Amino acid sequence: MKVRKILVLTVIVGLLANSLCGCGGQAASKRRTIGSITDVDSGSDRNANQPVLQLTIASNQTSQDNPYHFGLETFKEVAEELSGGTIQVICSDGSLSEDEGELIKLLDSGEVQMVVCSPGNMSSAGVSEVNMLSLLYLFNGFSHWETAMDGEFGSAMTDIILEKTNNKYRIMGYWSAGVRDYYGKIPITSPEDVQGLTIRTQTSGVVFDYWNSLGAEPVNVGWGDLYDVLNRGEVDSAENDYTNLMLKEHHTTPNGKYICETHHDYTTRLFIMNGDFYDGLTSEQKNWIETASLAATLQERSVTYEMMDSSKAQCIAEGAKVTDYEKMDIEAFKTLAIEIQDSYADENGLRDYLDMIRRAQ
Repeated sequence: MKVRKILVLTVIVGLLANSLCGCGGQAASKRRTIGSITDVDSGSDRNANQPVLQLTIASNQTSQDNPYHFGLETFKEVAEELSGGTIQVICSDGSLSEDEGELIKLLDSGEVQMVVCSPGNMSSAGVSEVNMLSLLYLFNGFSHWETAMDGEFGSAMTDIILEKTNNKYRIMGYWSAGVRDYYGKIPITSPEDVQGLTIRTQTSGVVFDYWNSLGAEPVNVGWGDLYDVLNRGEVDSAENDYTNLMLKEHHTTPNGKYICETHHDYTTRLFIMNGDFYDGLTSEQKNWIETASLAATLQERSVTYEMMDSSKAQCIAEGAKVTDYEKMDIEAFKTLAIEIQDSYADENGLRDYLDMIRRAQ
């Protein structure tokens, strides 16, 4: 699989200077600059005797074709190059754990310094505001998602997480896990089509409320077990993005054959650093790491977007039957989702944050 890799620092710094203007085509004035991107000094000529700072960074994905891998590797390349080797990075692709909760424990203990995780882990740490990112049909596309996460809303979430976790978790970038679609044993085009189906998804919160309100039955199945469960016909359907379902070959099972582009969740992942570790860095080290984090964020998103098309093509080549987004009754799916968004925001005092997201369209 061919994906674009950012290897030349001059190219990276040029991208950084545009402050995440690439994939979504939004104006730079609407974007939040992540870290310092000016006057980045390479440490290539530094004293060879300078102490080496070692970082371990991790995700729960084992495949090196996963976009997380390319993001982590870009972080390593940029951080090591800018620091002249005085920062050394160890990348762990699922080898430490495939369980995000376990990775968070390793982050807390200082055994790893940075991890990729879902926002739900911050909710477990007492930051209930991030649960907003579980709301379905919250974003209209990647451009909208980028503008919100790199702008007012994302900045607010970064500050809230720092404050509510007592500086324990520092967001270094908002990564994408693609856009999630339905896949199952039958094709669907409208909400009525999912009535009576079991669907592997979250079994609590607003995601449960949404699918349950459509007449489906959300069920809990471990990600590592889902292929076998779909293959045996023990669950009727599931939902995820093209790349992840393709890498696990869910589309080759009888109950994963029909992929229908509901595009119900433009998914956010957090690239976070142990706050205590960050606070112990020098200003120069912080600058290098913030620049590397921004480069990694750009790369992870770029690979995610590129892999959507190639993953979809591979699914089709291997027998999946796809109903394109344009053939779906999306407005019918959205109507209920918007009602749930409004109710959730009002009940939890989050109307201001929901308005931030909607203003970013």
